[in-house]
Amino acid sequence: MIHGRKVTVVLPAYNAERTLRQTIAEIPDGLVDDLILVDDASWDRTVEVARELGLHTVVHDRNQGYGANQKTCYREALARGAEVVIMLHPDYQYTPRLLTALASLVAIGQYDVVLGSRVLSEGALKGGMPLLKYVANRVLTLLQNLLLARKLSEYHTGYRAFSREVLETLPLDRNSDDFVFDNQMLAQAIYFGFSIGEVSCPANYFPEASSIDLRRSAVYGLGVVATSIAYRLARWRLLPSRIFPARGRRTQSST
Repeated sequence: MIHGRKVTVVLPAYNAERTLRQTIAEIPDGLVDDLILVDDASWDRTVEVARELGLHTVVHDRNQGYGANQKTCYREALARGAEVVIMLHPDYQYTPRLLTALASLVAIGQYDVVLGSRVLSEGALKGGMPLLKYVANRVLTLLQNLLLARKLSEYHTGYRAFSREVLETLPLDRNSDDFVFDNQMLAQAIYFGFSIGEVSCPANYFPEASSIDLRRSAVYGLGVVATSIAYRLARWRLLPSRIFPARGRRTQSST
């Protein structure tokens, strides 16, 4: 608990048996009130390890996708009374030691959303991010900063903290069940007027860390472009969007 607010860490998992123990072991003591793992029909021992570690574990009976996994994570966190929710990948790509920084910035009300950015420093390339992936990250981020009228260092990190209000406000069930869910969620947070902060975060790329192949990366990139265009058209009120509804928007600025 931080500043009297219940901190929950959600772990969207798929075949994370080899890295889950290390991830949990490095979570700072006394910080997290609730740990929730949602398993998306892994074929390894992820569920068994999670239960051995005492995590609250939810299991999908079939593989539903990364976005669908997160939807379950956030529904479960809200149902269990979370006030600050942090998504931490159990594949150890992001260091759990930064949980305190991310959670604190949300708990004190400094930001509604906090991102662990891999590119604020040398974290991405130094940690082994493939050069092609890094270049794509930079190009897509530039495009989104232009279309979303923001100045973030990246939109594609999977290390994120949210206030309860964010999760209760965003129409997450309308988003994709695939990887572009992450990007849609962040664009929605901007659309609804929530504040976003970033902290520098090292990242680790190694065989056990999850990564999508070239084809799915291309699909993700196209989804990011489509999300950004839909956002801009919705802001200009030129074309209604299912994921950017006019009703309920927290800010009416034209940016």
